[in-house]
Amino acid sequence: MAGTESISKVTDIINDSHIGMFTTINEEGALVSRPLAVQDVKDDGDMWFFTGEGTSQVAHIAADPRVNVSFGKRTEWVSVAGTAEVVRDRAKIHELWNQAVEAWFPDGPDTPGVVLLRVDSDSAEYWTSPGGTAATVLQWVKSKVTHSRMSVGESGTVEL
Repeated sequence: MAGTESISKVTDIINDSHIGMFTTINEEGALVSRPLAVQDVKDDGDMWFFTGEGTSQVAHIAADPRVNVSFGKRTEWVSVAGTAEVVRDRAKIHELWNQAVEAWFPDGPDTPGVVLLRVDSDSAEYWTSPGGTAATVLQWVKSKVTHSRMSVGESGTVEL
């Protein structure tokens, strides 16, 4: 798959999934993941998320900005590696604000402590399994009968 098509595949999976497991590195060096809703995905794979100023992800990013965000839905998955930064720009918060975010911050975009996380995506790995669950089961049975490695779809690595 060509570079532009691969990047499009990555952004399509992210947009279809909406919720990503946002992974940071804590003070002890352990990986910590939590679900966050992606608000915007740029053509180059960069992503935006809302969160609160006092959250662990903000503290972790201040100490070590390396992050990973993984998304999955039905038969498609993507794992994005990059660096994050905390953005306190009120104009950008207003620009990305929507009703779904208001469920978490009911006082609106000017709620004290509302911040954005911007992920500058470096690379992504994706996996797809066309045909859904039935095709995956069929491939599993075929691999058992033929004693061969299971092949269920496409995968690739994309530099962003």
